[in-house]
Amino acid sequence: MRPPDPALDAADPGWRDRFLIPPFVPPLDYPDAPGSAYPEVAYMAGNSLGLKPRGTREALLVEFERWAAWGVEGQLTGPRPWKDYHEALTEPAARLVGALPHEVVVMNSLTVNIHLMFATFYRPSGARTKVIMEDIVFPSDGYAIASQVRWHGLNPDEHVIRMRPREGEDILRTEDVIAKIRELGDEVAVVFFSAVNYLTGEWMDMPAITAAGHEIGAYVGWDLAHAAGNVPMTLHDWDVDFAAWCSYKYLNSGPGSLAGCFIHERHARDTSLPRLAGWWGTRSDLRFRMEREFDPPPTADAWQVSNPPIFAMAPVQVSLEVFDDVGMDSLRARSLRLTGYLRELLAEVAGSVPPGALEIVTPADSARHGCQLSVRFTRDIHEIAAILRDLDGVIADTRNPDIIRFAPVPLYSTYLDCWRVADALRRRLS
Repeated sequence: MRPPDPALDAADPGWRDRFLIPPFVPPLDYPDAPGSAYPEVAYMAGNSLGLKPRGTREALLVEFERWAAWGVEGQLTGPRPWKDYHEALTEPAARLVGALPHEVVVMNSLTVNIHLMFATFYRPSGARTKVIMEDIVFPSDGYAIASQVRWHGLNPDEHVIRMRPREGEDILRTEDVIAKIRELGDEVAVVFFSAVNYLTGEWMDMPAITAAGHEIGAYVGWDLAHAAGNVPMTLHDWDVDFAAWCSYKYLNSGPGSLAGCFIHERHARDTSLPRLAGWWGTRSDLRFRMEREFDPPPTADAWQVSNPPIFAMAPVQVSLEVFDDVGMDSLRARSLRLTGYLRELLAEVAGSVPPGALEIVTPADSARHGCQLSVRFTRDIHEIAAILRDLDGVIADTRNPDIIRFAPVPLYSTYLDCWRVADALRRRLS
């Protein structure tokens, strides 16, 4: 395969200079491994853990120094009191997902936020007890939803409806999801799907599914783990009831970093809604008065439970500043260019290796995918991924039983990275 013209990356460089790209270190017993032709890895695992922005270290050092210099006084005084720290994340986080500032809060981890949302929005009553979700879902979501149903004394086998694609297909059809919602009608309490499926990379039709759920009187929520920072969304305008996302994938905020949460303003304004409460969810002007009664503000902040972890929030702020500078429209345009290029290269590879050796399962329609391409292999995926990593300097991730995910992240991936993936696969599968 012919490498890409260097002019491609020169003309469309992305924002790679704002990130630290891991070096490629060849094995001691194979110093001339193909990957050694390049100083850095081709990093295609941003859908598991994004790369470190250059500004993250300095942002953390600032807070370490403030802790050393101020001690407890840093909570209430100084150039940026810690008690208000999370407020600076609200507006950029809202812009990221197409929300109003008072609809968004950065807090906790993704699964914890899902639990907090279901504590409010899953209130089974009468016949309306069911949750509709996809069957091929990241396990944590399945565990969380099943446990919420059990919490109400119900059997998940009966009250969680997990939808699978049609026989012989990999992707859930929007019309099938909508048909199931309408079929179950007033038995449905919550519709909850992943916006972008972690395994297949399918981007669900969020507006259509949200509207269908509302037609039958259900709440509609979304897991945005693989959507936030990957695809453009307008949660407020789409009338989504609630959503949650993590920030360590496409948002590049570090392993296990803080998550985000969206609650539509029509719900946030209803301070009588049931919720799991904590002191940080009280009105900020009353918080330090230590009042006996919980008094939430009419915003997403009311779902906070505990103090914001400053050392986890600083990397989120650095990340959000990058997205504010770049803008989701520019990011999405480059994403489609890179992923389209990789798809063309993989199609070329598929034509030059044994039939069926690899198959892209991610939808080809640009309205149905983000930057991730999920590829099915007939050979052992762990063996392939290990060779790509150790010898070719290509970092991707496996998902059992037969998928390897390649994500050219538009912030820092290159056309050369995409070519390295395809060239390595061509050599390894021939």
